[in-house]
Amino acid sequence: MIREVFMPALSSTMTEGKIVSWVKAPGDRVEKGETVVIVESDKADMDVESFHEGILAAIVVEAGGTAPVGEAIALLAETEAEVETAKQQAAAKAGVAGGDSAPTPEAAAPVAVVEAPAPAAQNGAPASNRSGRVVISPRARKLAKDLKIDLGTLQGSGPHGRIVAQDVELAAGKTPTSPGPVATPLAAVAPPVAAPTPAAPPLAPTPSAAPLGQVVPFNTLQQAVIRNMVASLAVPTFHVGYTITTDNLDALYKQIKSKGVTMTGLLAKAVAVTLQKHPLVNAGFTDQGIQYHSGINIAVAVAMEGGGLITPVLKNADQADIYSLSRTWADLVARSRSKQLQPDEYTSGTFTLSNLGMFGVDRFDAILPPGQGSILAIGASRPTVVATPEGLMGVKRQMQVNITCDHRVIYGADAAAFLKDLANVIENNPQSLTL
Repeated sequence: MIREVFMPALSSTMTEGKIVSWVKAPGDRVEKGETVVIVESDKADMDVESFHEGILAAIVVEAGGTAPVGEAIALLAETEAEVETAKQQAAAKAGVAGGDSAPTPEAAAPVAVVEAPAPAAQNGAPASNRSGRVVISPRARKLAKDLKIDLGTLQGSGPHGRIVAQDVELAAGKTPTSPGPVATPLAAVAPPVAAPTPAAPPLAPTPSAAPLGQVVPFNTLQQAVIRNMVASLAVPTFHVGYTITTDNLDALYKQIKSKGVTMTGLLAKAVAVTLQKHPLVNAGFTDQGIQYHSGINIAVAVAMEGGGLITPVLKNADQADIYSLSRTWADLVARSRSKQLQPDEYTSGTFTLSNLGMFGVDRFDAILPPGQGSILAIGASRPTVVATPEGLMGVKRQMQVNITCDHRVIYGADAAAFLKDLANVIENNPQSLTL
């Protein structure tokens, strides 16, 4: 029997996927549950495993190519005798010469052979499937054989810790044919040392030379952002701004940042605590009515290198203490950079924060994400001359926040009340965020 390997749907919003690399090469034996290919979905790279065992007879969509969800990307043959027939079918699908051959009678109806993606490997560890086998690219395996390099001594630098060709070249003392991170022999890796979790630095896009005069195709992440932004145009929104004095919050941050607390964590916690009093602002629109969410999941927009953005989610942020919340945020940012987030970690937000204050922006309006009722745009905290209650002039640090709301669900008074209570927490009771 010849089975088709389909492009899987790795998230609810995914319409097509890009092949990052094939873990298996044509002619390789595939075991049930073994990783066959790594696919880039909207915002993450995921391992795709086989439902069946057999021989990877032919690849229809090569690495770097894209395919709609549900389209065949490879063919799996059950026996050696079926390999040639599978190749003919693959040629027909790819539309190459010799593709006019009709399927032979013994070719059975296509059967899906991919299952849900395997959990991503932890940073710094070799990637493996559930059988414990290290994931190695076919080219790296061939190079290791030619150069007599023991693959078991290498730590991969590819997606999910996969061993790629440049890792083998570096281990052999050769100059890599393509740039990339340096792999380290496993024996040289120092044991982990307990240390305070550092604050996650802001993700600023890295400036690069513009390809003047060229048209650069959108990557998968940028395409996902485009779809979401276009969908947002159909939503009637409004904006409400508020000025918040941050002196007390800044003082608290200075006291506890050495314990790994980030300003993002403090702001997310303040918003989550305030949303407890305003469940409508945490709600979303559906055709059936207002969807009140059971949890307060704060999504935070993060810029990605190479273009696009992703919104890692701090789940149940109102219930977590500020220290664990900041550790979780640092982990989410680190894994978003290496595209190792699971779909639920960037699609489950109920309220979004977009903070451009770290870049010195004093105010801006954010575009509402699909499915959510509100997004809060946070500007920079700046020293500002203000009038004191005594009628004198003084200097206080203030920031501008602007909330964008879905007017089908939330009204101006609802947004104003939420911002007033948020300001009260930040200005008068920031210590409550540490409880």
